Amino acid sequence: MFSIPVFFESFWPLIWAARYTLLISVLGIALGLVIGTLICAARLSPYGALRRFAAIWVSFLRGVPLLVQLLVFYYTLPVIGVDIPAIAAAVICVGVCASAYISEIWRGAIAALPKGQAEAAVAIGMGPRDVWTRVILPQAFSLSLPALVNELILLVKASSLVSVVGILEITRASQAQAATTFRPLEVYIAAAIIYLAINLCLAALGRYLEHRTAV
Repeated sequence: MFSIPVFFESFWPLIWAARYTLLISVLGIALGLVIGTLICAARLSPYGALRRFAAIWVSFLRGVPLLVQLLVFYYTLPVIGVDIPAIAAAVICVGVCASAYISEIWRGAIAALPKGQAEAAVAIGMGPRDVWTRVILPQAFSLSLPALVNELILLVKASSLVSVVGILEITRASQAQAATTFRPLEVYIAAAIIYLAINLCLAALGRYLEHRTAV
């Protein structure tokens, strides 16, 4: 039978573990935004070498599962003499993987903008920097916001994979809780509800930001 007391008791350790899920997801999307912007700039660069490098970066990271990337990255570090905490390795790996998708989100948003706006900005005397920072990027951000929020939600769910390197996020905490209580159904339903609550909050935040940045 379904145990209501076990179900409710499972929430507190899982909510405590959720701080790592949110930390990895938020820092991962932040790092992915920085790297993804650079990769997007490389894809749009007039230099062929940069375009080819960016294309290989995106193809590799989108073609290899995040779990495999995480394991390779985590176990490669000791081989090359680098010793960093598991959570730092997880954030870096998640951010690098996210950068491939974010760069394509940025590229699609920029490509969707009418070319006449940039040409008009140049015609009134704006320099290349002002064209990008005051005309192109603000509109591209607004257009890409739904996709960026969706990527953050995907990262929250994908963060469950970092449990393989020993980080006590929601999924690993639920596994430990299920092994302790011998009630996996109640524990995993509680974990599912926490994931759902987090992602519903992120979706609501995305709708709010989309409304505020509408152009």
